[in-house]
Amino acid sequence: MLRYPMQSLQEDFRWSLWKPPAPTGVSGIVGNGQVTLSWTAPNTATQTPITDYFIQYSSDSGSTWTAFLDGASTATTATVTGLTNGTAYVFRVAAVNSVGVGAFSGATSALTPMPLVSVAYLVVAGGGGGGRFYSGGGGGGGFLSGSDYCSPGVAYTVTVGGGGAALTASNTGNGFVGSDSAFLTYTSKGGGYGAGSSSVQSPGGNGGSGGGGGGAGGASGGSPVSGQGFAGGSSGSAGGGGGGGAGQVGASGSGGNGGNGATSSITGASQTYCGGGGGSASSYGSGGSGGGGAGANDSISGVAGTAYTGGGGGGGSSPRAGGSGGSGVVILRASRSAASTTGSPTVTTSGGDTIYTFTGSGSITF
Repeated sequence: MLRYPMQSLQEDFRWSLWKPPAPTGVSGIVGNGQVTLSWTAPNTATQTPITDYFIQYSSDSGSTWTAFLDGASTATTATVTGLTNGTAYVFRVAAVNSVGVGAFSGATSALTPMPLVSVAYLVVAGGGGGGRFYSGGGGGGGFLSGSDYCSPGVAYTVTVGGGGAALTASNTGNGFVGSDSAFLTYTSKGGGYGAGSSSVQSPGGNGGSGGGGGGAGGASGGSPVSGQGFAGGSSGSAGGGGGGGAGQVGASGSGGNGGNGATSSITGASQTYCGGGGGSASSYGSGGSGGGGAGANDSISGVAGTAYTGGGGGGGSSPRAGGSGGSGVVILRASRSAASTTGSPTVTTSGGDTIYTFTGSGSITF
């Protein structure tokens, strides 16, 4: 049954002057068995107010039309459901007022609903920076991996966090926390800073993994985010503890080693990410596997975490600077190629899947 029956041929043509003009700018975004339409309302300055919009769709290029019977609404957007994935449709919209159904808009370009896209993800945040004055190493960035679904035609934001800065040789104190990375609802937290102090206990910073404690002996390491990393090590009597990694707690004591990171094979090859930075003392700590930088001693500066791994920076000594944290990365793997991306990800293939490696923020649309 028609929602809006055809007007009688004997209807006084003057009534048509009071019907709404056609909407303009009709466009759509495809989804799983549906298309979300939007349009611009017509100018109805000389007509009675619009009370509804009448939507039709066609799967034969406009030869025949089917009405989409949604509830009455004056909103200029609507989601047409019950469509068949893989079938191309065109759509048109007419405004309705108390007089009747107005003129239809022009048809949209062909829009083809598609099923949801399964996407494996690795979201690595930036590592924490090392402090100065026999300080702790920076914690590795948060590490999150898994899989989820994306709707076709939707632009999804990808955020890649930078590494936290180290404290320079001209200052005494803590480094800086790394920045977060995100995709969909998954946000990995930046690594905690490595702590440093010339005279007092200085706890490591909290983050994806915690930074190492610094300063006087017994300063605790920073706390991690549950499921993203591990705690930093506490300081010793004469140096900082190691930063926590995504796979291991940072070592405690003077010049403790950074905790090892976690491993992912999302690219088709095994790689470790989010290692903790080594603590600083007269005998410096090694950085954890997964990009953690080694700590400083009186002769060398702390080493920066490796870029695009989320590794923590090594702690600094009394005369030497610490290392900055390594930047994060977001890697996505899908069985279907993306329709478009921004942010210039590196695109590779493995096992028939397409892999997008984002080393800077951007977006992806399937």
